[in-house]
Amino acid sequence: MKAVILAAGRGKRLAETTEPAHTNKCMLKFNGKHLIEYSLETAHLGNVDEMIVVVGHHAEDVINTYGIHYRNIKIRYVFQEDQNGLVHAMEQTIGALQGDDFMLLLADEILIDPRPIEMIRKFEQDNLFVICGVTKVKNSNEIKNTYSVIHNPEDNMIYRLIEKPRNPINDIMGTGNCIFKNAIFDYLPYTPINYFRQEKELPDLIQCAIDDGKPVQLFYIGARYVNINTPDDIRKAESVFDGE
Repeated sequence: MKAVILAAGRGKRLAETTEPAHTNKCMLKFNGKHLIEYSLETAHLGNVDEMIVVVGHHAEDVINTYGIHYRNIKIRYVFQEDQNGLVHAMEQTIGALQGDDFMLLLADEILIDPRPIEMIRKFEQDNLFVICGVTKVKNSNEIKNTYSVIHNPEDNMIYRLIEKPRNPINDIMGTGNCIFKNAIFDYLPYTPINYFRQEKELPDLIQCAIDDGKPVQLFYIGARYVNINTPDDIRKAESVFDGE
């Protein structure tokens, strides 16, 4: 099992925060740690064999800080020259993965009390094609920033994923922390381009596998989750550490 950590994004919606310092948004600090380190820690807790970090915008910030190892786990860097979205970033790792299954993490997300070992175990024991890390939220409006999950509560099998839903129908919020069979890349040609963002989206990639009959489950990955995209998300993340 390898980990793929996506850290190439420019963070346009955080330009006022990142551009004056000429930095990558995943190098912003929260509770004394760089944002990317929360994903590095989760990958380390999952006891992965290798971390593949996709870099692009201000790549040197990440590389110079973390080098080629994180707590004795090798780091391999892959460059995404053009920031064409999350799925495109995943595609850049095909060669580095060498056919291995992988855990996906986003370098701009914070998981509180993550459970990567348990998620990997579930993925392997049930021979799943994809397992999607989710959390429950008190305010369903938070789901509008990630994706919504429609599933069978008896076995947690997922029927439908909806990217940035306008009207979430439950309290389950999808995260960027998922585990994939390497064959997920077979569905890249079939993944539609999102009309609004003009790029391929993660839920649509996974939906292609679901529609093809592949087993995809949800897994409650942690107590809290924040994906940092806007100044308001920064305030949310800070409130998590303040115990609010």
